[in-house]
Amino acid sequence: MTLLLAALIAAAPPAPPCPDVVTAEAFVCRAVEASGNRKSAEAAAAFEQAALATAESDPARSRMFAAAGNMWIAAGEPGKAAFALDRALAGNGLQAEQRGEALLDRARVAEAQNDLITARAKVKEAGVTISKDPFYWYFSAALAIREEDKTTAYQAINRPDDPVRSGACRPFPRRCGRRARLLDAFDRC
Repeated sequence: MTLLLAALIAAAPPAPPCPDVVTAEAFVCRAVEASGNRKSAEAAAAFEQAALATAESDPARSRMFAAAGNMWIAAGEPGKAAFALDRALAGNGLQAEQRGEALLDRARVAEAQNDLITARAKVKEAGVTISKDPFYWYFSAALAIREEDKTTAYQAINRPDDPVRSGACRPFPRRCGRRARLLDAFDRC
């Protein structure tokens, strides 16, 4: 019985490849496939092509540009990431937390390009919608350290709802390790 099942599984046809057509759906398929294969630059380019194949009035266009921006970040291409994220933020498809996360990604790109003024401006704008996101606090603190602003860094990381200080991280030490080390560094200063 086990051999028969193994033979049936082996004989099953592989997942169909992405269609070889010029549609937004096909480009998204290629982007997801490339991302799954850790080909970030290919994924970014495919997400951009998908966005360009989508009507400007379609909110999905902004989300595709945001996805392209994230893939360009993963590919180590901050200039291309900035361009894609700016296009995403110029559209109408990112609302509430999605917009805040894209703004935070744009801040990360600006920081990577040593444009700390733009990075701080984007962080402040992102804080309107994602101020409770722990990565927002962490990035804001790390940016403040780069800006040599210890007060802002400490305020960003030393929050009353901080999972490290409250003990909520004890069951998840790997998840909160960086934040705990950052807090320890602040405490030693």
